[in-house]
Amino acid sequence: MARASTGARIHFGFCNLSLSHERLYGALGLGLAEPRVVVDADPAETVTVDIDSEPADLPIADSPTADPAIHTDVREYATTAADLLGVDGASVTVRRTLPRHAGLGSGTQLAAATLAAVAAAHGKEPQVRKHAPALGRGGRSGVGVATFEAGGFVLDAGHPTARFTTDRPADGEWTVPPVAARHAVPDDWRFLLVRPDADPGRNGDAEDDAMRTAVERAEPGLADRIGGIVTRRVLPAIATGNAERFGAAVAEIGRLNGAWYADEQGGVYRPPVGDVVASLSASAAVFGAGQSSWGPTVYGVTDAANAGAAATAGERALDEAGVNGSVSVVEAADGGARVTE
Repeated sequence: MARASTGARIHFGFCNLSLSHERLYGALGLGLAEPRVVVDADPAETVTVDIDSEPADLPIADSPTADPAIHTDVREYATTAADLLGVDGASVTVRRTLPRHAGLGSGTQLAAATLAAVAAAHGKEPQVRKHAPALGRGGRSGVGVATFEAGGFVLDAGHPTARFTTDRPADGEWTVPPVAARHAVPDDWRFLLVRPDADPGRNGDAEDDAMRTAVERAEPGLADRIGGIVTRRVLPAIATGNAERFGAAVAEIGRLNGAWYADEQGGVYRPPVGDVVASLSASAAVFGAGQSSWGPTVYGVTDAANAGAAATAGERALDEAGVNGSVSVVEAADGGARVTE
C-alpha cells in the first residue's frame, strides 16, 4: 500500500489582478502541518474509490464521509492519474481530507495526494507540478502545488498577462506558476484558523466567472501598493523571522485584495468574515488576520507564546459575529507532502 499525506494551505492573496501590468496573479501563501489530506492506494486493474476515514484530532479536519462529492472528485482524479501515469488503475481509499471550498486548498491537495498515492503504488514518480494542470489545478495560483512539493512560505511568479483569456482554458492548457521566492517558516510561528459555519467559498464556474470579472475591473494602482508591501515588508519579515511584521503585512495584502473582489463577494471580506477579522485584529495575541482565498476560513498569525490567547480570541470573534464555527492553532508545514510505500 502507498500513502500520500499533505497539509492544508493558507492563501494570502495575489500581487496583481490588473491587465495593465506585465504579469498577472502572483500568489502568496504557506503550507500548514494540519489539517491534513491522507490518501492510500494499491495497484489494481481498474479505478475504485472508498471513503474510510481515520479519527481526526482537529475539529477543523472534517471527516471525508461528510461530503459525497469527495468520492466523485477522487474518482475523477484517480482516473486521470492512471491515464497520466500509463497504469491500469488503483484501489484508492481516502482517510482524511479538508473541508471543501473553505479556503484551505482542499481541491489541489486532494488531487495532488491522489496522484502521488497512485504513482507510489505503481513505483512511479508523480510529477505533480507537470501533471497538476491536467487535474484542473494550479491555473491561477501556484501556492497549493508549491506547498505540496516543499511546504513553507511561497510567492509564485504568476502568469504573463498576454495569456489572459476571458474563457477558461481547458484542463492541461496551462503551466503551474513557478516559485519566485520560498522561505522556511520559523518553528515558533503559529497560525490561528477560525472557520465560521457559513456557505462554501467560490469554486468551479462561479469562481472562474468572479475572478475574470475582478481582473477585467481591477484597479492597477492596488498592484503597485501590494508590490511594495511584498518587497519591503513581507519578504524581509519572513527572512528575519519577525512574526509581528509578517502578520501585519499579509493582513494588509488581504485587505487590498478584498478591494478587487468587493463587488463579487459583497465587501472587502465575504460575510461574516469581516466581523471575525475585525475582532481578531483587536487582539494583541493576533499579529494580523485575514480571509484565506474565498473563505470562509479566517487565518491569524501568532506565535507559540501567544497561541492560547489567540485561540481564545478566535472563540470570542465567533461569538461577537454571532456565528458558530471551529477554532484551532496549527504549525506551518516544515516540508512537503509525505509519500510512503
